[in-house]
Order: sequence, then structure tokens, then C-alpha cells
Amino acid sequence: MNRPCIIIGFTKLLLVYFTLLGAHSALAQNQKFSLDEVIERRDTSFINVHTAIGQIGRDTTLVKEFIEKCRAADYPEGMTVGLDRLAINYRNASQYDKAISVHKEALVYSERCKSIIFKVTSLNMLGVVYRRIDRVKEGMDAHQEALELIDKSGLNDHNALKSTAVSHNSIGNIYLTMREGDLALKEFALSMDIERKIDNKLGLAINYQNIGGIYEEKGQLDKALESFEMSLAYNDSISSDYGRVICKNSIGNIYILQGKYQQALDLVLPTISVAEKNGDMYYIVETYTNTGRGYLGINNLPKAQFYLEKALDVAKKHSLQFYIAENYKHLSKLSEQQGDFKKAFEYSELFYENEKKFLNKENQDYVANLIMKYDSEKKKDTIDLLEKENELVNLKLSDNKKLFTALVLVLVLLSGLLYFFYRQHKLKSEKELLSMEQTMLRSQMNPHFIFNSLNSIKLYIINNDKDKAVYYLNKFSKLIRAILTTSQERDITLHDELATMELYMNIENIRFSNKINFETSIDPHINTNQIKIPSMILQPFLENAIWHGLSSKEGDKRVSLKVQKATENVVEIQIEDNGIGRKRSREINSNKTLNRKSIGIQLTQDRLENYFKKTEGEYSIHIYDLEDEKGFPTGTMVSIKLPAKYMNLHHELEMEA
Repeated sequence: MNRPCIIIGFTKLLLVYFTLLGAHSALAQNQKFSLDEVIERRDTSFINVHTAIGQIGRDTTLVKEFIEKCRAADYPEGMTVGLDRLAINYRNASQYDKAISVHKEALVYSERCKSIIFKVTSLNMLGVVYRRIDRVKEGMDAHQEALELIDKSGLNDHNALKSTAVSHNSIGNIYLTMREGDLALKEFALSMDIERKIDNKLGLAINYQNIGGIYEEKGQLDKALESFEMSLAYNDSISSDYGRVICKNSIGNIYILQGKYQQALDLVLPTISVAEKNGDMYYIVETYTNTGRGYLGINNLPKAQFYLEKALDVAKKHSLQFYIAENYKHLSKLSEQQGDFKKAFEYSELFYENEKKFLNKENQDYVANLIMKYDSEKKKDTIDLLEKENELVNLKLSDNKKLFTALVLVLVLLSGLLYFFYRQHKLKSEKELLSMEQTMLRSQMNPHFIFNSLNSIKLYIINNDKDKAVYYLNKFSKLIRAILTTSQERDITLHDELATMELYMNIENIRFSNKINFETSIDPHINTNQIKIPSMILQPFLENAIWHGLSSKEGDKRVSLKVQKATENVVEIQIEDNGIGRKRSREINSNKTLNRKSIGIQLTQDRLENYFKKTEGEYSIHIYDLEDEKGFPTGTMVSIKLPAKYMNLHHELEMEA
């Protein structure tokens, strides 16, 4: 997930954004004022004051001196811009409490400024700080207030348009953080339209970066890569080192998701020195994390562990909650690859615990309420007009009618409030229940089959169903023993593979209350003890049958596994389910924010290809969509045909004949 890179990128580029805003406008006016001249003139132009402070922006000592001069001169415009600049420096040093305090002081002075752009800018900058520390509500309120100020003022000049673009982009990032991709895309589109209108290359770079993040969340990696590359091109055109680092990390992340780990490392590694030189902890953790993921991908586990643990340490030190959760997730995968499943499980639990802190219920509920709120605000003009008409009507009513109307309104309001609180209480209870169910589901599914199996069995223990717990624990232990026994072998007999799959289906069936009817049939002329195949090659297809075929199906659920002769020299294994079919499964998965992904089938194909490459004849895997007479899907059938790489098969058949 590339969400942090987008948020970081916007935060950093926002600073460059306003710096270039001041520089560009000053050049356009062909004049440049010193700090003392600005104070002496008591300049009320946002551009002039912002350009002047830009000359010393990163020098905190000089900025403080400027603030004190403005304070002595009682110069609100200078105080507002100076305090905002100081707060940005605190933010870049990860001193977020100080940044918030100073931005709030700037807002106080902005009330006395002649132009609302001073206050709008302070609100946008404050919103960025809140977003960095996951205070979604305060961040959204700040950016929304900035938009409302511009809207009420009627301003449509260059500064107002840029501030509007910034607000929409920030709100889009908040939606993206809360995994509301469609809403985020609408906000980014509004921001993008403005940036094109005023031909602002940096703004376009920021929005292409953010839109790429949405495509990444949706699993559309090619579109995401295209957007990130567009952003990089714009950053190259304005020579933005910050922008280049952001985009290269985003592109590197896509490469990692595509399995191009070395390409990702080649792109991301050079950005570490830039991030460390800048001193921004967000950037440093981002580059460490991506580097660790890249090394994990090429199986350089020592280097992967070094960078992931380094990223986690910095994230903990600076309370960067998202990165704390993410690095626990990657360390869980690392431990799994190292064979330390106990540690992998511990890291997985820490990941879920910290992810809940990042995606906390308060933030999610707040965003849900905002969706309803902002839809209502689209009708604001109509409501205002109706209220004015209401006032005119009320003035003409007699005292008795006014009292009667007031009583009716009070009763309606009370009824509405009672219904509202009832609905809120009901929704809250449902959300809490759903949240618990989702948390349990995630714990069962990640990071490894061993964990969800243990969690499933754990439920029987919790419910004090000792007989079933012991029964399935025995099944589970046999399954683990079978997997461990065959893990060191290149191949096993088909008989052992079928026995292992029987155990696997028993364990998986727990999650479906044992409602899946699993049947196995074997051609009596085939001796499965004489057939050799790679271990666990059938598991991915059974897993797909369950999770993509049957998990969304109501009623009867069946999976059958059939072993038969296809030809004299070929054995066919058929796995058939009566699920919803692949087309419907894709439609369901495409509507999910985070799709369940598996490389199991591809890995199985690679293993079979390697296993049979020296054998006469070829293996084949075909997947068929089953339909009834009317063309409605009735399930899926997988056909796996294997050549006779079993020297004793033919002898056995002759003996039986």
C-alpha cells in the first residue's frame, strides 16, 4: 500500500508549492521586498509577505527574529506568515505538538489580516499537521473551513484558486487514508482541474501522485505506474528533488508489488541519502521500509531485517502509527521466510493491534458521517432559500399559529432526535460487532495457514467444546506433521497428497460450520501409491474453490476431487465446485478495497513445469466455467493432467488386468 508515500509527498510538496507560489508571483511583478521593508510598509499582500519570508524560511532562528519584529510592530500579516513558517519547520522536524500550537497562534493573528488568504493558508497548513498524526477529524475540519472561507468570499484570483486546489487535495488524501478511494478520486479531480487551469506543474505532479495511489489501492498497478511516472516527469520539469524522491519510492513500491524487486532497489536505495540529509522522519521511514521490502523480495533476509527493524525503530520513536503497523506486517513475513513461525505470529498480532490504532473507529465513523454531511451541503442553496421563505411566512402568522407551529416543530425535532439517537446506537452496535468479526477474520487468514487454523480451533476452546477442539487439533497436528514430513522431499505419492488434502479440507471446513460437502473419488484401476507428484500442488485449487467459489454462495456447497485416467499415459485430477463462478467472483472482489491475492496457482504451475521438464509428455492445467442450460454459472472445474512419470504405474495396471 502506497498511502503513506502519498501523504508524505503531499506534505513535503505543499511546502515547495507555496514557496514557488511566492517566487513565481514576485517575479511576475518584477519586484522583491526585504523583510525589513515588508514590516516598514506593513504590506498586506500575501504574495509579498510570503516571498519575503521565503528568503529565510528554513532558518528557524531568523524566522523567530522576524516574528518578534512583527510582534513589536503589531503587524498581523507578518505575524501570520512568520508563525506559519515556524510551524512548518517544527513539522518537518517531527515536532508536531509545537507545530499545531504555532499554527493556532497564526490563526489568531490571521483574523486581523485584510485578506482571507492568510487564514486559508494557516488552516491548510494546520490540516496537514493533523493528517500526519492521524487526527482525521481535526484535519478535515481545517481544510473544509478553508474551502468555506474562499467560497463565501467569492474570490477567484490566482491565490484563491491555488488554495482551493490545496484544500481539495488535502481532503482527498484524508479520504485515501481512510480507504475511501472513490471519494478521494473526486477530490483529486477537482484539484487537478484547477491546477490545469492555472498551469501549475507542481500541483499537477502532486495530484498525479495521489491518483496513482488510488489506482494502486484498487490493484490497477499499470495505471498506478503510469500516474506515478507522469508525476515524476512534472517534478523533473521543475527540478524538484523532493518530488523525485517521492515518485521514485512510489514507482519502487509498484515494482515490489509486481515482483520486480531488484528494479525497486535500484530506484529506492539512492533516495535514502536524500531523506536522511533532509531529516524528515516520514521520508526516512518510507525509504527504509521500501528498501527492506525489496531485500525481502530477493531473499536477502539479513539486509531486509536490518532496514525493516531500523524503520520500525524510527517510526516508534516519532509515533508514526501507520509505519509501525506496516513494518510489523513486513517483519511477520520476514520471520515466516526465516522459518520462525512463532515470531511471525507475534509480529502479525502486533500489526493488527497497531493497524486498529491507525484506522481507529472514531476516524472511520467521522468519515462516514462526513459523507452524509457533504452530500447534504450540496443542497445548501436550496435549503437557504427555503429558510428565507419560511421566515417570511412566519412573520405573517398570528401569535397562536406561531406557538402551534413551534410546538409542532419541537415535537418533530424531538421525534427526529430520538430516532436519530436510536439509529446511531443501533449502527454503533452493528459496527462494533462487524469490527470484531472482521478482526477475527483477519487474524484467521494472515499471515499463514497455520495461524488461521489455530484461531479456528481456538474458538472451540473458548466455547468450551472440548471434544471438537481435541478432534480438530488432532487433525491439525496430522496436517502439520504431513507438511513438515514432505517439506524436505521433492515429491510424494498421490495417495499421501490426497490424505493431506483431506486433512486440509477438514480444517478449512471449520470456518464454514462444516457445511462444505467434500468428496473424493479414485479410479479403481489407478494405484495412487505408485504415482509421484510435488507435495501440496492441489491445495491452491481447493483454496480457490472455497474462497472464490463457495465463500459467497448460499445454500448447498460442494467440492469434489476426482482421480481418473485421461489416456493410457496420462492421469487427470479434476477439482470441481458448485460455487458462483469466476466471473461473479471477480465482480465481487473488484468492489473490495483490499482484494485477497494469491500466487499459489502460478507457483504450482512453476513447480509442475520444473518437475516434469525432463519427462516425455507435458502436464496441463485448465480451468473451466460450468454453466447450466440457460447459461447461468454453476461452478468451476479445474483439470490437471499429468504425464506418467511413475515407473510402476503401468506394471500395476498390467497386474490388475
